[in-house]
Amino acid sequence: MSYKVSFIGLGVMGYPMAGYISKAGHNVTVYNRTKSKAEKWIKEHKGKLAETPMDAAKESDFIFTCVGNDNDLREVTLGNKGLFKAAKKGSVYIDNTTASAEIARELYKKAKSAGFHFLDAPVSGGQAGAENGALTVMIGGDAETYKKASSVIDCYSKKMKLLGPAGNGQLAKMVNQICIAGVVQGLSEAINFGLNAKLKMEDVIETISKGAAQSWQMENRYKTMIDDKFDYGFAVDWMRKDLKIAMEEAKRNNSPLPITKIIDEYYGEIQKMGGKRWDTSSLIKRFRK
Repeated sequence: MSYKVSFIGLGVMGYPMAGYISKAGHNVTVYNRTKSKAEKWIKEHKGKLAETPMDAAKESDFIFTCVGNDNDLREVTLGNKGLFKAAKKGSVYIDNTTASAEIARELYKKAKSAGFHFLDAPVSGGQAGAENGALTVMIGGDAETYKKASSVIDCYSKKMKLLGPAGNGQLAKMVNQICIAGVVQGLSEAINFGLNAKLKMEDVIETISKGAAQSWQMENRYKTMIDDKFDYGFAVDWMRKDLKIAMEEAKRNNSPLPITKIIDEYYGEIQKMGGKRWDTSSLIKRFRK
């Protein structure tokens, strides 16, 4: 079945995600703060361009957002020209932004009182996952809403799961980012150790990646870490934003995050080295300047 879909936010993730929804045969209307990006998307895909989030959301069955942070999300939803001013009753609003659990719960309540539905649905898999339509989607909200929206979310995902009420998608994404931080730091230390030991690290990683040390980061980042290439992927600035959200939530639920806090500070060092837009695997640069 074909639906009327709006997609708000065409960054490195949203741009290909919206593309996969269009390729699946849905009627997609896009909005992006930088209009030229939306115009470029229109040239490459079937769809329409909207001047505001409100215009994009009009008459849509499903509304997606994928923006930068809580403030950006508040602007495109509850702002003067936000999507909440136009979302039709019975529609489903799916937020793919990595944001706080608090704003997810707030949007859920406000959507419900306005007569439409909400799912917080942050994604994992990075730029490559988005471009390949193979993202993991962590979802919070009502079971009936999830069931209704799953066929459209499936356009860009390889795994999605409802993990509980509104806000739980964002909490799961925090778990995800805490795990990634530790894995990337361990991988950075290991590769640096191996290079200093004069090992041929390509061969080492190809071997140990088939054992207990295996990780997504190991298999997808080891070559570029060895080659000192970081001008792509999931930016350090974004990772620090995500870790800040996780650490703030950890204070609320009394979860100590000692290693995460240290690694966040390491990412601060990478930023000072000029690596704000480098991939998160650039942690190894602290050892190999």
